[in-house]
Amino acid sequence: MAKKNEQMPDFKQLNDRLIANPTDEPTLVIKTNLDPKDPTEDNPYYSHNTDKEKFNDYFEEETK
Repeated sequence: MAKKNEQMPDFKQLNDRLIANPTDEPTLVIKTNLDPKDPTEDNPYYSHNTDKEKFNDYFEEETK
């Protein structure tokens, strides 16, 4: 078992986020069972002036 660094905050208490500039590089996005059902919930890419129907269509999971 690894030693706990006393200077590091508990992982559950971390609230900082990395805000990166947009890139044309490909990205890997993985959907998990922990993701909210509504893609607008807690999504930094959604704003109230975004077309919600198009936004939901984009994030909708395809089932075949």
